[in-house]
Amino acid sequence: MKTYVLFCTVLLNALATGFFFAWSVSVIVGTKKVTDLTYLETMQNINREILNPVFFIVFFGSLVTLFLTTYLQLNHKTVFWFVLASTIIYLIGTFGVTAFGNVPLNNELDALNIHGFNLTELNKFRTYFEGTWNQYHIIRTIASIISFTLLLIATFIQKSF
Repeated sequence: MKTYVLFCTVLLNALATGFFFAWSVSVIVGTKKVTDLTYLETMQNINREILNPVFFIVFFGSLVTLFLTTYLQLNHKTVFWFVLASTIIYLIGTFGVTAFGNVPLNNELDALNIHGFNLTELNKFRTYFEGTWNQYHIIRTIASIISFTLLLIATFIQKSF
C-alpha cells in the first residue's frame, strides 16, 4: 500500500512540476512577445480554463497524497523526513504561493473589463500583473522542482530497503 501511494504521489507531483516548468519555458516566453491587450486577454482566458477537473486532480491531488505518504512513512524515518520536507515545500512554496499569490492576481485580472482600457492603462496593468505573477510563478516552480526531487530521493531510499 505504501509503495502504491508513494507512486501516485510522485506521479501527481511530477505532473504538477512539469506543468509549472513547461509554463515557464513556453507560455511566459511566448506571451512576452504579444501586445498588452493580447497578453491580458490570453491570461484571462487561461485563468478561466485552468479551473478544470484534470488540473484540480493534479494540483490538489499532489498535496493530498503528499500528506498521506508522509503519514504512511512514519515508521520509515529516513524516507519520512524526505517526504515530510517535500510536503512542506509543496504546501508552502507551490500550493501556498499559488493560493495567496497567483490566484488573487488572477481574480483581480478577471474582474477587469480590459476592453475599456486605453493603451496606457493596459500597459500599466500588464506591467504590474505580469511582473508580480511571474515572480510568484518562479517561486512555485522552484518549490515544485525541489519537492519532486525530494520525492525521488525518498523513492530510491525506500527501494534500497
